[in-house]
Amino acid sequence: MSDLQKAWAKNRLSALPAESFDEMDEDEADHVLELPEHTTDDDSSSASSASSTGTVIPSPSQNLFARPQGVPRGRALQQIPWTTYFERELFLHDPSSPANPTIHAYLTSPVGKGPLFVMHHGAGSSGLSFAVIGSEIRKRLPSAGILSLDARGHGSTTVKGSTEVDLRLETLASDLLSAIRMTQEEMKWSELPPIILVGHSLGGAVVTEVAKRGELGNALLGYAVLDVVEGSAINALQSMQTYLSSRPAGFPTLEAGIDWHVRSRTIRNSVSARTSVPALLARSEAQGDPRPWKWRTDLGATQPFWENWFIGLSKKFLSAQGGKLLLLAGTDRLDTELTIGQMQGKYALQVFPEAGHFIHEDLPEKTAISLVDFHKRNDRTALVLPPKVSDLLKQGKRV
Repeated sequence: MSDLQKAWAKNRLSALPAESFDEMDEDEADHVLELPEHTTDDDSSSASSASSTGTVIPSPSQNLFARPQGVPRGRALQQIPWTTYFERELFLHDPSSPANPTIHAYLTSPVGKGPLFVMHHGAGSSGLSFAVIGSEIRKRLPSAGILSLDARGHGSTTVKGSTEVDLRLETLASDLLSAIRMTQEEMKWSELPPIILVGHSLGGAVVTEVAKRGELGNALLGYAVLDVVEGSAINALQSMQTYLSSRPAGFPTLEAGIDWHVRSRTIRNSVSARTSVPALLARSEAQGDPRPWKWRTDLGATQPFWENWFIGLSKKFLSAQGGKLLLLAGTDRLDTELTIGQMQGKYALQVFPEAGHFIHEDLPEKTAISLVDFHKRNDRTALVLPPKVSDLLKQGKRV
């Protein structure tokens, strides 16, 4: 730099006002906003799956990064009530026969011409198995309704004066149809809304049987079956008693039952477990029992019905009327008949290898996306049909 440039720079700097050094300002400039502290589930539990990890999103508030508001996802094991997810519960009974069950169901009504997703759980589960996924469906399709029932012998559904529970597939399918009709009557719907049937495991066989009967007529848009295939289901029955014998006979507290489901990876999402597991257990009145929380449903006693549930399932699934969706936790579950049907484009298939058997509880968000997309592909309200020839002729138009 030349002497002339140095002199010019010195004159310019001397003309600027002097600024005092403020230590407080410097501290504020160096301060980084703290991230909100969140507790996550222990890695040893199944809640470490992708579905139980909240998404971190930018927020315009002072906290630069914050989780969306919702159910807390810490290691808390407190029960989450059904009112978090449904608007009402129903007790549906057909008085025409005393042998008819009083069906307990959870309902959130559809809005306007929105669809009704009718859910049927698997053996040993309950209607709350679909609570979290129902909420996820409504986030993506706010007009949708959710009807999720407890099958006979499960949850709060009762059969008066009966000691032996009839769990034949035909009986369960009739119960589901009755529940739909009685809900229509209870809610005073002039007609049934467009219906998507969704069934998990045993429930998949039930909704397929209902679709095969065709009694819902044009109201049925389609049916979705979650992680059940005839061949693999029948093979799995051989080891069912071994699995049942490995389960605890009871739990000291309700929270212990929730914790067992999470740690054993039976349900890989702690929020789902906190919602659905309490309906699987009932407190025994026996005095002095260190594990008073017992299973509501004796799965071992259902063994006489196991083959009846699944034999012929693949053929019925492929032949029933309506859109078809099969969600699996692995492609190894496909049998020959379904593999051929999938290659022929007879149904939609989606696989979630990161999920366990309870796909809809392990991955409620992803499963909800699949079901909403399935509805959109089969939604008839978006169809615009051409006018009838007879109508054109009446209007004097040439055809």
